[in-house]
Amino acid sequence: MLRFNAIRTGYLLGISLILAAIIYFFASNWGGLDRTVKIVLAAALIVLFYGLSFVFARIRAVPGQQAFLSNMFLVAGCIAFGVSVALLGQIYNSHADSYGLFFIWSVPALLLSWITRYNPFYMLSYVLLHLGLWFYFYPTMQSPSYSELESLSIAGVFALVNLALFLLTFLHRIHSAPLQYISFTVFHIAMLAMTNSFAFDGYGLVMNIPHIAVIALGFYIFIKVRLNKTLLTLNALALSAFAVFKFIELAEAYYSSLFFVFGLIFVALLLTGNVWFFRYLNRLGKTPPETGEIFNGENGDIVKSDADTTVPEERGSEWISKTVSRVIKVIGVLIGSISLIGLITISTNVNHTEYVLLGVSLLLMISMIVIPESKLDSVIRYTLLTISYITGLAAILWSDQTLLSVLFLIVSIAGWFRSKGKRQLFFAYTFVNLNLATILFQQYQEWDGWNWTYKFIIFSLFIVNAVLYGVSYFIFKTELKEHLRNSSLFFSLLFLFWATFFEDVIPHSYMFINIFYFFIVTGMIFAFARLKQKSETIMSVVFWFIFIGFKYYDLLWTLLYKSFTLALLGVIALGLTWWADRRMDHSGKAAFDADHRSFSFMRLSPLLIAIVIVLQLGIVGYQTARSETLLATGASIKLKLAPIDPRSLLQGDYVALNYDISTPPSKTPLQEEEWSRGKVKVVLTPDSQGVYVADRLYQDGEKLASHEVILNGQWYGSRILYGIENYFIPEGTGRTVEQNAHFAHIRVSRNGDALLERLAES
Repeated sequence: MLRFNAIRTGYLLGISLILAAIIYFFASNWGGLDRTVKIVLAAALIVLFYGLSFVFARIRAVPGQQAFLSNMFLVAGCIAFGVSVALLGQIYNSHADSYGLFFIWSVPALLLSWITRYNPFYMLSYVLLHLGLWFYFYPTMQSPSYSELESLSIAGVFALVNLALFLLTFLHRIHSAPLQYISFTVFHIAMLAMTNSFAFDGYGLVMNIPHIAVIALGFYIFIKVRLNKTLLTLNALALSAFAVFKFIELAEAYYSSLFFVFGLIFVALLLTGNVWFFRYLNRLGKTPPETGEIFNGENGDIVKSDADTTVPEERGSEWISKTVSRVIKVIGVLIGSISLIGLITISTNVNHTEYVLLGVSLLLMISMIVIPESKLDSVIRYTLLTISYITGLAAILWSDQTLLSVLFLIVSIAGWFRSKGKRQLFFAYTFVNLNLATILFQQYQEWDGWNWTYKFIIFSLFIVNAVLYGVSYFIFKTELKEHLRNSSLFFSLLFLFWATFFEDVIPHSYMFINIFYFFIVTGMIFAFARLKQKSETIMSVVFWFIFIGFKYYDLLWTLLYKSFTLALLGVIALGLTWWADRRMDHSGKAAFDADHRSFSFMRLSPLLIAIVIVLQLGIVGYQTARSETLLATGASIKLKLAPIDPRSLLQGDYVALNYDISTPPSKTPLQEEEWSRGKVKVVLTPDSQGVYVADRLYQDGEKLASHEVILNGQWYGSRILYGIENYFIPEGTGRTVEQNAHFAHIRVSRNGDALLERLAES
């Protein structure tokens, strides 16, 4: 089954590379393609991916994977539609990363979610709707000024949207566990933001009441009304986050030694509550066999069962429970460390507080290492041990003494050998790396400047962890061997990824490191999958996608060359995966079961999906026809401007334009309180040089002179925006445009709609 999933991973990587190549290509805004070709490509892109989805739904060229590939190409088709809409915005210089782009994109995503009930479409719709809302309230290249009440209301909008989505999933109107969990989490994040007394001085205190009420209601519903361990766990995390955030607010207001004492008490209560809660959670849903009630792992409800049925554990709930428990422990450790450091700093009346802090840290660490496992609860042991790591690290950074750092390193390594369990071993290993970084910094901080020292430290840590990864294969003690292998691989990949951002240390080293990283990690994915090393495979895949995401604009060449490279790599990945798939034995039960559990949505709902595809092509056609009509029939006017040079997420480089007509006309003196965010029409008139300037605001029924035009705009604070503030350019030409472009040539329709045609020096 692992090899079967590895094949799917290979196909997914190949499709992802192809999509990335397409996005890179269009974002580069290559001047070798004219407007007509780009429009045809936009439509062809949609047809291509949906066509591939249809083809794989009908043929069996890849036994066991055709349904999977059909569904993946269906998702890719929806993504391609968004890319095509962004491309049209680039062609006709529409708003960069505007809320309209994401709302339009969300329409087919929502329809396909309704048709297929497929989680990728649910999550895509969720992300697009939230991006649309975010850019509506916080547009790119604009700095809206909101009052406290307005900002609170915006957070309330996000809270209400996520509450509605959560209720739809919780009441089984929508069947999507990922959507349920993420909407519940984001709802509580929005509620927590509304209680922020730092940002909402006048409302934060009041908003504590509804947030506490919501958390309390969650505990009641998820225990008494409908038992759901996953949501109960997330609700406990929300309570912990609320408590910690309030602790931070109180710390800022009441900084004192007594407060830090209460901080340590708070940590003790937090960790005790964490232990109590999860013990209580483990008992929930477990009833005697004769009652016939068990916990349903599929939807989190209590259901009836036969008397001889055992109580199954919900895997997702168990995983989330463990994760939340760890998060709470980490939070408690951090607060405990801060409280201990603060208490010692305030209470110690000696000249070198850092030595007292280090002494307390070492004493605490050695005590936790020496005391036998049977004599001390594991939660208390590892909490105190981690607090000693953090405080000790702070002390050696403060003291800046290499000898003390080496002493702390020796004790830290001893702590690693004495630790039990993956989490504790990973924490100890992390602090060993931090300690090594500190020693290297102390030794070489004066070595030819900070920049070289910093790069040397990262490269050194990469080499140390790579060597330890090799050494791990020769360790015979099973637990330490597995841990050392996973931890050293993680930090090797982390530090090597870090090094991919370094400028040339030697000629062309930047290019070499990036190429080396890409091929090494890609090779690891297939090697680990073939060797059935699941954790290493997952780790490599995660780092691979992080690399692709971070290197969107920061990798070797221009976007144009990157697109060709990624397209080639995508084709190679798909070819190699197909070759491996053909050699794979599909007669096994695991592959057979996986194949028959899969089904193509294109086969199940071809008519409805076809309607959505036609709708998408119709949107592209309408937007194209509307823009072309305006270009052909609109009046041509010239405006004075002052550009700057940012970058769009999907559409590439552009110049953000600031027009003289963006300020209210001089004939319209307005007080600040009269400014609104509503629509407005501005009358433009040419000056002696033929440049149009804002003359006045248009009044309904007003007659215009033959030389006057009206331009639709919208108030934005003290400025007026016209929707022609962005001009997309080929990558890397922004600086030239800034220096040379002084005027914009605009096409304006009779009803006042405008389209930016070109920029010019005169």
